[in-house]
Amino acid sequence: MCLTRPDIIRELLDEFYRAGADICETNTFSATVIAQDDYKLSEADVRDINFEGAKIARAQADEWTAKSPAKPRFVAGSIGPLNKMLSMSSDVNDPGARLVTFDQVYDAYKTQIKALYEGGVDLYLIETITDTLNCKAALKVIMDLEGEGYERLPIWISGTITDKSGRTLSGQTVEAFWNSVRHAKPFAVGLNCALGAALMRPHIAELARVADTLVAAYPNAGLPNAFGEYDETPEETSSMLREWAESGLVNLLGGCCGTTPAHISAIAEAAEGLAPRKIPSQENAMRLSGLEPFELA
Repeated sequence: MCLTRPDIIRELLDEFYRAGADICETNTFSATVIAQDDYKLSEADVRDINFEGAKIARAQADEWTAKSPAKPRFVAGSIGPLNKMLSMSSDVNDPGARLVTFDQVYDAYKTQIKALYEGGVDLYLIETITDTLNCKAALKVIMDLEGEGYERLPIWISGTITDKSGRTLSGQTVEAFWNSVRHAKPFAVGLNCALGAALMRPHIAELARVADTLVAAYPNAGLPNAFGEYDETPEETSSMLREWAESGLVNLLGGCCGTTPAHISAIAEAAEGLAPRKIPSQENAMRLSGLEPFELA
């Protein structure tokens, strides 16, 4: 739609900025060569989707900033997960089987990230992370591009806890996930998708405890019903997120699947005037991780 119906994307961005959003994403969640291979899109096609997606969002953000300079709007370049994972086998009978290599994932993300940068995004949002190794490929692209002379943009990293186990799909706990990505010095780390606010809260609380950077959360509007629709009202979502803010757990709030401009408006109103989370100081220690965290003080 970035190429065929940009008017619809502009309209949606306008609705969310009007509702009170400070940051909106580009419409590029699955815009990688790997994810679009099923649809036979070329690398040039994928590059165009990302570039135009960023340009559309940039123009709308600038328009809203011009209307209200005291409330600048920002564009996050959406870098979503892939349908092929580096950490998990593609064959139950062969633990070493993979459908992609690290280099292929790296190249796919490089095409996307370069186009987002050239289209004018303010920051990179690596989101809905199910496989931390895939995320690391994207992080390496960003760092390598800085080495090539690209301006350093803020990085926002957002993982996904898929069920009550409190782990990502590739098996990491929240603290292990943070230990795996903290070297990138993101301006924010958080969780999104999969769970509604009620089920996400303990995992956000754990991240707030260990992360020495901003914590961001944008849950779904509850869990989907039998028809794949989301029934949680803006009032229900915002009341839970207000409690998170009152408890000092978060710095940025938003919404993922099932959330509408009405949800964003209610969340913005609920959080207005509340103090953001204070970033904790962490003692110097060697912090490592596999599926579990390891600390050597």
